[in-house]
Amino acid sequence: MSEYFSLSDCDVIGFDLDHTLCRYHLKETSRLIYESFARYLVEHKGYDKDLLNLTPATWDFCFKGLVVDLEDGNLVKLAEDGTVLRATHGTSDLSTEEIIKHYGPKREWKHFNSLNTSFTRSAKYYFYDNYFDLPGALLCGRVVDMLHKVNSDFWKDMIAAIDHNYNTSAFKEDAGTYFPSVKRDPGRYLQPCSDSVKTWLRSMKNAGKVLLLITSSHSDYCRLICDHILGKDFEELFDVIITNALKPGFFSLVPQQRPFRTLVNDVEESEGLPSLDKPGWYSQGNWLHLHELLKTMTGKPEPKVVYFGDSLRSDMFPASSFCKWETVMIVEEMEGEGVPKSDAAKSNEAQVEPLEKKGKFEDQGMKTPSAVSKQWGSYFVDVYKSGGEDEESQKLTWCCHCIHKYSAMAIPSVEHIADLPLDYKFPRFSPDKPCTTGYYPRPPDSLLKRCQMITSRT
Repeated sequence: MSEYFSLSDCDVIGFDLDHTLCRYHLKETSRLIYESFARYLVEHKGYDKDLLNLTPATWDFCFKGLVVDLEDGNLVKLAEDGTVLRATHGTSDLSTEEIIKHYGPKREWKHFNSLNTSFTRSAKYYFYDNYFDLPGALLCGRVVDMLHKVNSDFWKDMIAAIDHNYNTSAFKEDAGTYFPSVKRDPGRYLQPCSDSVKTWLRSMKNAGKVLLLITSSHSDYCRLICDHILGKDFEELFDVIITNALKPGFFSLVPQQRPFRTLVNDVEESEGLPSLDKPGWYSQGNWLHLHELLKTMTGKPEPKVVYFGDSLRSDMFPASSFCKWETVMIVEEMEGEGVPKSDAAKSNEAQVEPLEKKGKFEDQGMKTPSAVSKQWGSYFVDVYKSGGEDEESQKLTWCCHCIHKYSAMAIPSVEHIADLPLDYKFPRFSPDKPCTTGYYPRPPDSLLKRCQMITSRT
């Protein structure tokens, strides 16, 4: 495999939608998601109304990559080898001594092998991997704070809150809090794509690339987003659009389990398709039938596909493991660690958020969920201190390790590469290279510091 990655070498270029092609205003969206989950628990399940009261400082707890252990109500941040770097019970920090008491002298989290090898959902834990469910980590912590004894019932209520707000009919029925709010004021939550991204998509199509959009969002919500961020003619940009893809199952299940379906007025036809014989807009589906269509469209027996996504569980791991696709991970946390925002993103924010519109939360210091957390530290690296020893070592987080393992490269947003020529050669992640190689336009601060420390010791 070449040590460089280039889009010009790919026949097919695919995109996830939410937090990949579509960037959200994270503070506004996170508050809305938290409120929509918490309101359900209070109004439908009888939880304490105090769940609805948040201070800006509370948002420091909201951090991607945490795992909640449903058996004891602990949230843990894992190192690449499964050791517990940091942990809380509810939202309260566990000391090094408490972590060792709970997880043993080696600080091993017992379900790590299951999570690390398959990423599958479990009745014993939940991995907070994307911004759509991330505010649930904060809510989960606060619910545990209120419980005298943790039992599995609270998690059933959390799942019911997610389903109430996100199920496929919620958009059409104006159910829950989330969809009605985004429908009423999309500009408050969604950032339009810059002209450079739209030009970039067109240039790839003009260069003969097949363009895919694969999202787990339902068709009606996908249309609202794309209308807002790409314009009313967005369908012309893509050869194939797949909604309600139900990732990661889209990549891992056989066609009989998950056939493609056609849509009529955003309603799925009950009869599944035996195969995919032409480009268009489809629902559900599986990568094997898509692969057959891509072979026909490209005229190649093994078309080379790259897929851009923001989720390790739903995008990177399954697309690279089951389909052998190249993957590019969108990691907004890079911008929280010294990587400058793209010029297009800066001008976008200036247009969308005039100063008088910036909310009181920002003035009072609400942390954006992609920034480094005081309580949890960096998304990429953390200090590991073993009990009774003064020596500290720096470990890669499990999430950082997975980015390197399952992606060709990582970028903070597609805006960062939209102005580059298609044949630009990006250095790719490699076990033979320093852990800073593979990030564009530059590595996050914490990884740079770790590399400098390792170099200075040798």
